[in-house]
Amino acid sequence: MQTPGAFAAGAHEFDFVSIEGDPLPMKGFAGKAVLVVNTASFCGFTKQYDGLQTLWETYRDRGLVVLGVPSNDFGAQEPGTEAEIKEFCEVSFAIDFPMTEKQEVSGDNAHPFYRWAGDELGPLSKPRWNFYKILIGPDGKAVDWFASTTSPSSAKMTKAIEAVLPK
Repeated sequence: MQTPGAFAAGAHEFDFVSIEGDPLPMKGFAGKAVLVVNTASFCGFTKQYDGLQTLWETYRDRGLVVLGVPSNDFGAQEPGTEAEIKEFCEVSFAIDFPMTEKQEVSGDNAHPFYRWAGDELGPLSKPRWNFYKILIGPDGKAVDWFASTTSPSSAKMTKAIEAVLPK
């Protein structure tokens, strides 16, 4: 796992493990915009999966990656195993964008990506609930964040994504 101070290249310095158990280094997304979203299967915002899938389908050919990061940090709303989470997402929402293993996204034990993003974008960017969204530019820099209440189909989100898509 990365250590504090090793963040010179931004988001591309961090590694996740895919929901299938394979390495998922963020450097594999270099040159693409990435929308990192902490997700939960049993949240009032879970229906945002539809909008996230639509973003993925609309913009992936233009260089957007939607990356789901399941987390049980808020309200114990993601209690399942990786296999259960994956099945729920595929069956209930036809999700085919990449997802990571379940992670802590808040507090002292948050995944280093989330600690870095909070440092880069300020304390309000740190997830306070499920479906917080962090937008990373193709260069790995943290660009913006969106609260749980911001719909993936909102004009604000679409405008921010289109502004950072690779040219």
